[in-house]
Amino acid sequence: MKYTHIVWDFNGTILDDVGIDIKCVNALLSRRSLPTIDSEEQYRQVFRFPVIEYYRDLGFDLDGEGYDKIAHEWVREYRSIEHTAPLRAGAVDIIDYFRNRGVTQIILSASEQNMLNSQLSDLGIYEKFDEVLGTGDIYAGGKSHIAVDWARGKKLCALMIGDSTHDFDTARAAGFDCALVCGGHESKERLKSTGCAVFDNFEELFLALKRAEVTENGI
Repeated sequence: MKYTHIVWDFNGTILDDVGIDIKCVNALLSRRSLPTIDSEEQYRQVFRFPVIEYYRDLGFDLDGEGYDKIAHEWVREYRSIEHTAPLRAGAVDIIDYFRNRGVTQIILSASEQNMLNSQLSDLGIYEKFDEVLGTGDIYAGGKSHIAVDWARGKKLCALMIGDSTHDFDTARAAGFDCALVCGGHESKERLKSTGCAVFDNFEELFLALKRAEVTENGI
């Protein structure tokens, strides 16, 4: 196995929370008489990091109302229904595949640290990871700086597995290889625009990982 470390995104990659994200943002939009998101396809076209710009694109009055208020409102909505979001099919199989090979695995997320810890514990997968790295606030500004700081001075060959162009940017900033899996928060077209390895599902990624293990090459 080429990789010494696997760096996992959480939301949209391990956790299938696109549906509840749409419900939450639509609740906020409806309260402000703003157009709502009609489908997952539309959502995947408009979602982006930093999340504040995604809100701006949707028509929120960030200057008048303030991003802090909107972010706290969204988190309240999300936390009330987060328990309904399942794990993505096949994700845990790959996590266990790497665990059985003694590969170090970490979660790297733009989610607030305590919220992230709680979700992983409730899902029963917290103990599967060697480290869990979240942020110090709820504003989902990004995580590239966390990855760079974490990787600095370490001898490693890391693969980041994510579902967004931000995951690709994060991997590139930290010097990781990257694999992106469709079905999360961004469209396949946007993922492919990165030039990164893109997989339709975790079954495809699993097959690629097993081929890579045989050849000792990366993704």
